[in-house]
Amino acid sequence: MTLHASHDGGRLVLTQGRLTLREQLPEDAALLGDGKPAGLVWIDGVPGDGTVRAASMTVAAAAAGVYRPGWGVFAIQRSEDLVAVGGAGFHGPPDSGAVEIGYDLSESARGAGWATDAARALSQWALGQPGVLVVLATTEPDNRPSQAVLERVGFVRVADRGELWAYELTSLPD
Repeated sequence: MTLHASHDGGRLVLTQGRLTLREQLPEDAALLGDGKPAGLVWIDGVPGDGTVRAASMTVAAAAAGVYRPGWGVFAIQRSEDLVAVGGAGFHGPPDSGAVEIGYDLSESARGAGWATDAARALSQWALGQPGVLVVLATTEPDNRPSQAVLERVGFVRVADRGELWAYELTSLPD
């Protein structure tokens, strides 16, 4: 499925079928980091804990002067009505050809393929950017749903990173 990238008010917007990923700029991320909806309609009323933590990473990167547009947190939205069902994004800009992704779904959106769609779209976009050779992701050893997401996208497990299981993707399967 074709990935469409556009910009809306300075935000990167990635659309692929039923999925829209809308970048949250640092000012939006600050609201999300406080657990507020940041002008979005959330399926469960507010962003989930993982989205709150990811938004805080974007805020910290902006405060440290290392934030780069396109490489922060995104709201995962249903394309049909733009209701936010979770958050996904990058742990920061590419470093030595690698970028790390993460994702979080609202409780009532789990089990419907949204995390898989988001991880695939983020990875596809990232691997299309100059200098990005590998997309990384980590999971807790007991987080089987997240491991299944990564496997469906095409990630392969590599050497663990401390207590976390690590995965890499260098290209998307056809």
